[in-house]
Amino acid sequence: MRGPEGWWRGKSTPAKVETYTRWSYHSLPMVEVATIGLAVFGNAGLQLAGLLFAAVCAHALLCTVTVARALDWTRGRRPQPLRLMWALGVVTALIAAGALLLADRSPGDSDADTAAGGLFGTVAIFGVGIIALGIRGRRRVLMLVAGFTAGAALVPLLLGAPAGAVLATAVAVLAGSGFMSFASVFSVWLLNAVYALGDARETRARLAVAEERLRFGRDLHDVMGRNLAVIALKSELAVQLSRRGRPEAVDQMIEVQRIAHETQREVRDVVRGYREADLSVELAGARGVLTAAGIDCEVSGSTEGLPVDVQSALGWVVREATTNVLRHGDARRCEVSVRRREGRVVLTVENDGARTASGSGGSGLAGLRERLAAVAGTLEAGPVRQGVFRLVAEVPVTAAVVSEVAS
Repeated sequence: MRGPEGWWRGKSTPAKVETYTRWSYHSLPMVEVATIGLAVFGNAGLQLAGLLFAAVCAHALLCTVTVARALDWTRGRRPQPLRLMWALGVVTALIAAGALLLADRSPGDSDADTAAGGLFGTVAIFGVGIIALGIRGRRRVLMLVAGFTAGAALVPLLLGAPAGAVLATAVAVLAGSGFMSFASVFSVWLLNAVYALGDARETRARLAVAEERLRFGRDLHDVMGRNLAVIALKSELAVQLSRRGRPEAVDQMIEVQRIAHETQREVRDVVRGYREADLSVELAGARGVLTAAGIDCEVSGSTEGLPVDVQSALGWVVREATTNVLRHGDARRCEVSVRRREGRVVLTVENDGARTASGSGGSGLAGLRERLAAVAGTLEAGPVRQGVFRLVAEVPVTAAVVSEVAS
């Protein structure tokens, strides 16, 4: 079984940000119970303290559920929890008003005043901040903060509190709830932005594959379209000449045969150019793509003097490894090295941020093994330590081995 570290490393960056955001806001109700709910037992009588503690626990539980539902709505997994948010708003207002009423009913009890004041401020500020998680639009959030601030001023005025105390209470609620609401709006924006960046990286990898397919299709169309049009015209001409008994029909069919052979040769050239990859170009391209994706990529070693077949096979390894780093992990660093030793060239691609199943199998690596087998090469891929994935391709570069394989 994976431990906490493995569980955390197994998450993508957007999932980590979401987990951090969720638990940050889930901790607020626990802070509320620990700091205010338990403190009332030292500032009020047992019966009153028990009642206040129950109110704080109920508010904290409602906050916890609202956080979960609001963040699920943010990610499009649930409908907007409007009823739950209204319920939290009503409960917050009732508890805050009750706390002010308690303070007004016990003017000579400083401990009760302290308990009521702490309960009022914490419940109002935390309640507004958590409700803001499920609201879109700055105007609505401002209306929420303004409404609770106005209520924090109006209720004490109705209870006959001094103007100075009313102003201080309103300013405290405005500052606290405003800050919490801003933090909630920013957290939701950051979470959505991180997921959008993750989707953009996936899309970029797919676009790279699609662009290569389009290039290949365009090249085939250029070759096949032109030659097939000529073949069709000459075949039609040969048919007309044959019906008239003209000997030139044979010449036209010979020309059609020649064009068909030429087309086969050009198609093979296109496919060969698509299948063969220049290793130095692929290394430079991999470094550029990974750097653009925010991954620190270091490339070392030289490709000079390597046979064309070896470069082609290793170039495909670099392509596949780069795709795996972009799509199957959460890498921050990637190292690519080309080394020669004892008549062999060794290509190593190592990256961190690998998830458990990233690159451990699949058709991509199977295809690479087939390409390397054509030049007597081998491929090894797998995790080397926690969160680090390594791919190693070895190919012989001695002329004897290369010629033997080619034959």
